[in-house]
Amino acid sequence: MGRVRTRWTAAAGVAALLALPLSGCGLTSGSPMVDDVRPGSVGQGRPLKGASLTVTSKNFSENIILGQMAGLVFKAAGADVVDRTNLPGSISAREAIVKGDADAMYEYTGTAWITYLGNSKPITDPRAQWRAVRDADVRNGVTWLPQSTLNNTYALAISKRNNAKYKLRTLSDVAALTKREPSAVSVCVENEFASRDDGLPGMEKAYGMSIPASRIQKMDAGIIYTQVSKSSSCLLGEVFTTDGRIKAMDLDVLADDRHFFPNYNAAPELHASTFAKYPAIAGLLDPVSAKLTTEVAQDLNARVDVEGRDPHDVAKEWLVEQGFIREG
Repeated sequence: MGRVRTRWTAAAGVAALLALPLSGCGLTSGSPMVDDVRPGSVGQGRPLKGASLTVTSKNFSENIILGQMAGLVFKAAGADVVDRTNLPGSISAREAIVKGDADAMYEYTGTAWITYLGNSKPITDPRAQWRAVRDADVRNGVTWLPQSTLNNTYALAISKRNNAKYKLRTLSDVAALTKREPSAVSVCVENEFASRDDGLPGMEKAYGMSIPASRIQKMDAGIIYTQVSKSSSCLLGEVFTTDGRIKAMDLDVLADDRHFFPNYNAAPELHASTFAKYPAIAGLLDPVSAKLTTEVAQDLNARVDVEGRDPHDVAKEWLVEQGFIREG
């Protein structure tokens, strides 16, 4: 897929996990967004009338949905919109924003802080990390609008069926179980997560747990969900917190109570000159971002990745449901 495959590029990891053949979701060359949409609670007075804006995204379901949302809101506010969502990997979409080939997308704070801005240590407080990204990215000609609470990061999950016995709520609970009943703990993870200090080894160190190699199974990310849900071979599995299969497969996500994993909050990222010309964009996207939670993302992702629906339709449906825009 040509994506950045550095862990702490949560978006890239989900691309591998969720990427599906997505027709009609935007071409690399761009295609006009032709929806007949009108302002709802945002876009009153059509403040973008006369503007021509290009939206982009990476090539996995969640990010495509978010890119479509931005485009639809711009369209309802009067802009002509070119859809360049579904670009391969993280770097191509990022470069489109930096170079001005695209005007707006939803990006993830952890990805920007570590992958694009070159920092090695995440900032624990999500708002502080967003502020640090916002301030640092000014030099790259990028403007960040306020983040959502949607946090697409790593986690461990357990089936509700198995958790009826163990009643795990946090990773500290897992650590306690490894000491109390070590034979009960088995974990299914991707190869990369199993070997990196910022994956399973680092998590074990942070929580003072030690899982024997014989109790760790390595497999493709897409299989992990099924194995945790239906198999006795994986008590726990590596998941992404916004994955639609979490609810569909009846899994409990365990809280990272020591804040080991970085925050990957989604936030609008704009080419700075675009925002300087159209500052009204903040008033259009801020209310949308405020409604985007991890739970909302799980639901929207499930509509695409479990039900097989088109990301554009899912984005429009949600915006209409929330009253942000109206259909023509």
